[in-house]
Amino acid sequence: MTTLSVRVHKIKQEASDIKSFELRSVSGDALPAFTPGSHIDVHLAEGLIRQYSLCNGPDDIHHYLIAVKRETESRGGSQAMHESIKEGDLIRISAPRNNFLLQQSNGPYLLLAGGIGVTPILAMARHLLAQGLPFELQYFTRSIAHTAFHEFLSGPEFQGRVKFHYALEPEGLRAYLRKLLWQYPQHGALYLCGPRVFMDLVESTAAATWPPEAVHLEYFNADPLALAGEQESFEVRLARTGGTYPVPAGVTIIEALAAHGIQVDTSCEQGVCGTCLTGVLEGTPDHRDVYLTDAEKKSCDKIMPCVSRAKSPLLVLDL
Repeated sequence: MTTLSVRVHKIKQEASDIKSFELRSVSGDALPAFTPGSHIDVHLAEGLIRQYSLCNGPDDIHHYLIAVKRETESRGGSQAMHESIKEGDLIRISAPRNNFLLQQSNGPYLLLAGGIGVTPILAMARHLLAQGLPFELQYFTRSIAHTAFHEFLSGPEFQGRVKFHYALEPEGLRAYLRKLLWQYPQHGALYLCGPRVFMDLVESTAAATWPPEAVHLEYFNADPLALAGEQESFEVRLARTGGTYPVPAGVTIIEALAAHGIQVDTSCEQGVCGTCLTGVLEGTPDHRDVYLTDAEKKSCDKIMPCVSRAKSPLLVLDL
């Protein structure tokens, strides 16, 4: 995958556990264009690649802005961003990709963000504001100190469009969402991002009145229950390069192939980013990702081998 070299122009503490990073091209030229909801891969070290949403407006062509929360159980990415990356550093990134596209709607846009899930939502809010389109942003966090971009979103241009919510208890959040989502506005569109528990609650609440096609969301992590589900051994056959290889229980397809010297490009290793998307020619996948749509999963012609497995004894992959 082609990468770009960018310089870390500015680092800012946006919240108690969140830093933003402004990235600019080394040459000073414009960076590749992107659409609201896009993310980039950031190459932090050999084999350590993480995805971060772009949160600046798509018209800002001379820089990218990402924000990273320091996770207490970091797999290395957020720790490296917070401790190792300094202003002036050169890093490698991918061109933007979008799995969370802001679609055209004739009705109002409702944007819901939980915690660090504000990053793609912020890019959408900037775009909608610039286009003069109707929207409101509801932002849920633990406290003002944990609210990234609080000062920016409190500015006059967002007055009447942004509402902050702090430390809502589960029952209080549930009650507020029922009131917020009880009626579907004609041609309305709901976009949400945040922790899985938050998004599951929003999605289940909206399901009572909102049509499924009006609800759009992006996960940062795959479902832990899906990843921890029952695992059986199976085999994968590579149609193009040849060879049949066992995939034992507790071992991913990616890991099983790597043990035989076969490398498949991967990044998040959680079934979120789509980097390792692979065609399936025969067999039935056991989908455990959050990247593919329900329709794509039913077609059984694609798989995310970083997390997904097989329901059939054999999978024939387009590799």
